[in-house]
Amino acid sequence: MIRTLLITGGAGFIGSNFVHHWCETYPDDRVVVLDALTYAGNRKTLAKLENSNNFRFVQGNICDRSLVDSLFREEKIDTVAHFAAESHVDRSILGPDAFIQTNVVGSFTLLESFRYFWLEQGKPDTYRFLHVSTDEVYGSLELDDPAFCENTPYAPNSPYSASKAGSDHLARAYYHTYGLPTIITNCSNNYGPYHFPEKLIPLMCINILLGKPLPVYGDGQNIRDWLYVGDHCQALDTVLHKGKPGETYNIGGNNEVKNLDLVYKLCELMDELAPDLPVKPAKELITFVKDRPGHDRRYAIDATKIKTELGWTPQETVDGGLRRTITWYLNNREWWQPLLSKDYQAYYDQVYGVKS
Repeated sequence: MIRTLLITGGAGFIGSNFVHHWCETYPDDRVVVLDALTYAGNRKTLAKLENSNNFRFVQGNICDRSLVDSLFREEKIDTVAHFAAESHVDRSILGPDAFIQTNVVGSFTLLESFRYFWLEQGKPDTYRFLHVSTDEVYGSLELDDPAFCENTPYAPNSPYSASKAGSDHLARAYYHTYGLPTIITNCSNNYGPYHFPEKLIPLMCINILLGKPLPVYGDGQNIRDWLYVGDHCQALDTVLHKGKPGETYNIGGNNEVKNLDLVYKLCELMDELAPDLPVKPAKELITFVKDRPGHDRRYAIDATKIKTELGWTPQETVDGGLRRTITWYLNNREWWQPLLSKDYQAYYDQVYGVKS
């Protein structure tokens, strides 16, 4: 079937990668991107699509009910891929208000608007609302704990993860109460092109290029499961086509790595791939900083369900994905250099306590 998608947060990191994936894979589908273009949204990321007849960009907030209502009716949206979110734990610690507003109130607004439009259209069984969430809603694991599965109890430990847990619960409730065809996905840490510099992997790559300290929280032994964003987009594609309304699917990369080991790996690859680094070997830039409050020790995803029920598995290894990611940042300085604004520098200094 030909779909008309509303992709919220489509100028952000995962959202923009998904927009490119969908437009390239399904050129006959109509794609409408709604993005507020906050600090982490970048319209330049979508520049190649702007002249397409099947693409429309709308700058606006998902909390704006009248705007959302009008988009559903004007475009006759049948599929929502909801990425729009405040997503950085450090920023949620400094200022949780925006996280509650966007992640909870914004998700509620989308669900309500979609519900009314779906009812007006006669509740078509082909409609879908894909709610893209995070593994952080499950809390923290000990080293010998089993990985998160879809039945793991929620135990969010930061304002960010609590706000995402709230939006997950709303998406679930709208299926069970109203029959709205919602699907929830919870993914592990993504990495790849178009990632805002505040996040770990782009931060380290850019700081190495600039010869600046590489801040590592605490002892660096926190463990994350790393998922290449291209694999994530393919998984979401699979969920939209094969997933069942009312279900949750965990999406992981099968790549558990300690933060410090990841930074060392990035240093090695940058030494290899980047000529004329200001400091070489890059590992000399590693600087341990005060740990983040309430820092979760380990995340790990059990992706058995999506593999056995829908046939999806990640294709990219962490070594291959990091090499592709670094190469992208080396070749796209014009994308990330303008993002290093005075506001970003001030935020960086406040969070890490070291001059950027």
